[in-house]
Parts: sequence; structure tokens; C-alpha cells
Amino acid sequence: MEHKDYYKILDVEKTSDTESIKNAYRKLARKYHPDVNPNDPDAQRRYQEINEAHQVLTDPDARAKYDRLQAAHQAFAAHNSGEDFDWTPWISGVETKPGSKVNIDDVIKEIEERGTGGFSPFFEAIFGGMGVSKTAPNKGPDYNQQVEISLEEAFTGTSRILRVGGKRLEVRIPRGAQNGTKVRVRNEGGPGTGGGPRGDLYLEILVTPHPSFERNGDDLHLDLPVNVYTAVLGGEVIVPILKGKIKLRIPPETQSGRVFRLRNQGMPNLRNPEQRGDLYAKVMITVPENLTEEEIELFEELADIRGL
Repeated sequence: MEHKDYYKILDVEKTSDTESIKNAYRKLARKYHPDVNPNDPDAQRRYQEINEAHQVLTDPDARAKYDRLQAAHQAFAAHNSGEDFDWTPWISGVETKPGSKVNIDDVIKEIEERGTGGFSPFFEAIFGGMGVSKTAPNKGPDYNQQVEISLEEAFTGTSRILRVGGKRLEVRIPRGAQNGTKVRVRNEGGPGTGGGPRGDLYLEILVTPHPSFERNGDDLHLDLPVNVYTAVLGGEVIVPILKGKIKLRIPPETQSGRVFRLRNQGMPNLRNPEQRGDLYAKVMITVPENLTEEEIELFEELADIRGL
């Protein structure tokens, strides 16, 4: 009978704690789950091995027995003189007379005749009589999917239509979502094992760059063009916001680079959408082009007055 290295199957160290083993199981289960790999017998086989290893290594008694068996098997392999490994002390639920050995081929044949339920003869022979649940309820693997939205959609909230396992889902994306925000859709991940619940579907939000606004948390930043006349004399300019436009009073002699803070004109807060960030408008003075001769003369006159 083939010895199975459950630690190698889950790619964990022998010293790994239970939580690390569960994390490794969830990661591999997502990768090899039959829903993700339809009609792939190799993935199906790997998924069964992963599930089996998880069942043993998360059960304290089964893991302790397995560790003892693995140590004995490794010691035997290091000094093997051509004999077969004696599985007798390790077979579960089989009584033998002192000094006698079980016929492992007979044990495997019996197991295969009654069915293994998707588990290997190794598991059935060693752990089948220990009460290790082969149908212990385990939550299915979570699925992750990236979804792109615009900054305007992040401002107002939006939704996306998805098809998961042949089912049409409308998923609401909340106001204030930003890069990395995860939207959880319960019970729309992979199926569980042993009657366990399905995993969850997580949508990871990616907000596409905006041509005018730069986002920093809940605040927005904007380069605001202001003509030289308004910058010198003062006046009103129109400031674009994500839902329309507002007027901003520019005081006389405003310098390029000055930043105006427009309170509550930024993004909604994800946790409290009624609370909003601010909009910071940075003045960028624009110089007139295609001047007439008269305009050039006036600017020259102004330069003389200023002693330039």
C-alpha cells in the first residue's frame, strides 16, 4: 500500500499549527476545486488528496497517529532490507493475534469492495475506524473576482451583473468604494464538503483613473485653470465636481499653485456615505494666446509701469 505524505500534499511543514494547515487547505482547495477545473481528472484527484490530508491533519488524534506512522515508515525506508513494511500495528479497526500480520492486499480488497467514498485505501485502512469524519462539514472555497468601476460609479454607488455557476447575480457596489475594497456575496463561492456551506464570492474593486480628479482617500484633488485676468483682478470661476459644477470666488492677486479647499465636495466615506471628503482645487494660471497688437501694447505698457 502506498504511503501518503499529507504534509507534502498540503505543502506545509510538519511543525505547522492547525490554523496554518487550514489556510493551506483553503488555498489549494480553491485552486483544484472541480468547479474551477471541470472535466480535469488530475485536478479531481488532487482535490481529493487535499481534502483527505486536511481531514487527518486537523484532527488531533488522527494527526498524532499519522506522525507516528510516518516516523516508523521513514525509519523502515532508511534500513529496508527488501522486506515489505508491516502495516499491522497501524491498521484501524482490525484485531490480530499476537505475532500475526495482516495481509494488506486483503485489507485493500475489502476496502475497495465496500467503497472508499472518494478517499484513498490508505486513509480507510489507517483512519477508517478512528472516527475521523470523512464527511465533516467544511465550508467551500471562496472565489475572488476583480471588477472595474469608474470614479463616478464609486461616488454614486453602482451594480454589476455577474454569472456564477450558470446563475445570474446582481451585486451592489456601495458608495465610496475604492481600490482594494472587497464586496462579499455570501454563499456564492465553491460548494462545501460533508454538507458544509458554500464559500463566498468576493469582488475586489478597481477604480479606473479619472482624467480630471486624483483621489486620496475620501478627498479629491483637481488642477483648476484660471485665466490671468481673474487671477489678477479677482472674480468667479466654475469648478467641476462629480455631480455638476459649483462657483468659486477667486480673490485678487491669486498666485498660481494656490490651493482652495471646498469642504464636503469629495468622495463619500465607505462606512458612512453621508460623510464626505473635501475637494482641493489647485490654481493653474493660464496665459492668453493669439494676442492682438493692441493687447501686446497694453501688456508692454503694464510691464513698463511695473518696471519690468
